[in-house]
Amino acid sequence: MSTNSAALTIATIAERFLTAFQARDWEALRGLLADDIAWTMPGTGTISGTVHGAEAVVDRARHIAGRGLHTELLHVLVGAHGAALSLHNTATAPDGRRLDEYLATVLTTRHGRITAIDSYLSDVDGMSSFFTAP
Repeated sequence: MSTNSAALTIATIAERFLTAFQARDWEALRGLLADDIAWTMPGTGTISGTVHGAEAVVDRARHIAGRGLHTELLHVLVGAHGAALSLHNTATAPDGRRLDEYLATVLTTRHGRITAIDSYLSDVDGMSSFFTAP
C-alpha cells in the first residue's frame, strides 16, 4: 500500500468516525472501533478519565451527544498511525451553562480500526463544569 493510499484510508476512517458521531449512528461508530479500544479524556467531569472497550466508547459518545453538542470540523490531520480531528464544540445546558471549546480528537488506527482515542481540549475546566452529574 502506498503512503498516499494509507493516508487516504486513515483520513476516511477519521471522517467516518465524525460523520457517525454527528449523525448519532452508534452502529456505524461501533463498526469503526477495535474491541480493545481506549478513550482518554482530561478533566474531572462525568466524561473524564479513560474508558476501555468499544461499548464503553460508544456509551461515552452517546452521553456527550446527549448534551446537545454541536461539533464543527476545522481540519483533519493525518499521520503515520492515525489522524487528529481539529474540532470546535459548542452546547448550552438547560440551566444556561455553555460549552465553547476547541479540541483535537486524536485517533490511533491499526488494520483499519480505531484502537485509541485521546482528546486534547482548549478549556478542560469548562468541559468539566459542563459535563457534571445532574
